[in-house]
Amino acid sequence: MSWAQSVTQCIQSGGMLTSVEDLVESNFLIEHSDLYTSKTSGFWIGIYRNVNGQLLWQDNSALDFVNWGEGQPSGDELAFCVEMSAATGNWSVLPCSSQKGFICKKPKIIFYLFTDAKKDKTIGHLNMWILLTLVLIILLGVGFMIYFSFKIKTGSGAGREMRWGSRQLEYSRALTAGDNGSDATNNKEKNEHSVV
Repeated sequence: MSWAQSVTQCIQSGGMLTSVEDLVESNFLIEHSDLYTSKTSGFWIGIYRNVNGQLLWQDNSALDFVNWGEGQPSGDELAFCVEMSAATGNWSVLPCSSQKGFICKKPKIIFYLFTDAKKDKTIGHLNMWILLTLVLIILLGVGFMIYFSFKIKTGSGAGREMRWGSRQLEYSRALTAGDNGSDATNNKEKNEHSVV
């Protein structure tokens, strides 16, 4: 693919042509690109020259590390597209219409945090509704338990008071009846004394 086609392909897959930020990343790419040396001699990477002539990475990362091949870059290229050699990892300037493989790189943190934040927000809302429902069910259950236990205690207490009151009534009747009987006995004794 040409450099422009490679850029389009990477963007469609959610990335950009790769930037190489340090020697460790360069060695990683060399190690893995070596597997494809039978298919292509090099891969497009994301360096480009802007209209002011500055070299920039397509993903706007800092251009702190370079791995130019010998004599590269010469400053007179109008179409400035860079390939990384599959065999050596050295960079060289080629016409942008050349057919090469390409390496895409997806953003490290921003993309995943953005995606995870959407998922977390959705899951968080779902969890909130589940939690709210459970709390309401528990509160209703506790409310019913308190209501029925209070009603049972209140109903049983009235029954006890009624039974206690009826016992007192029976006892007071018995006492009254006993008093009436003793009055009758006293009257009888009074009558007997008076007859004698």
